[in-house]
Amino acid sequence: MHSFTLDPRLEADTYDIGVLQLCRVLLMDDMRYPWVILVPQRAGSTEIIDLPKHDQHSLMAEISCASTALKILFSPDKLNVAALGNQVNQLHVHVLARFVSDTAWPNPVWGLDSRTPYPAHMAGSLIDKLAKALRPFGLKDN
Repeated sequence: MHSFTLDPRLEADTYDIGVLQLCRVLLMDDMRYPWVILVPQRAGSTEIIDLPKHDQHSLMAEISCASTALKILFSPDKLNVAALGNQVNQLHVHVLARFVSDTAWPNPVWGLDSRTPYPAHMAGSLIDKLAKALRPFGLKDN
């Protein structure tokens, strides 16, 4: 059995927030959108159906937790949830807070311009806020 290792591209494009029961929780380094990525810590998983049923249920619960945290913190017009994996094969789920005023609205955020990285002080502040919002759902430090 292989141990879990985060895909290098996810590692390069995100900040670590912590770990829920199943998923590593990451902040996408793109200040255009409040954007969390959940990565089930199961080696070799590329699709949700690759997970055992109990992990599928845990993943759905953790998507709900991340969605709730984003909704509380940002009051978005819409939440987008997607598991694409077209560029990064490792199973991961995007949870984004969307606004009618964002530059991509109403289209998907993928493929529209380049990401805009957070300044370090903004990333740290947002990570703290997200971690605090996710702690009631069982978030632990990584």
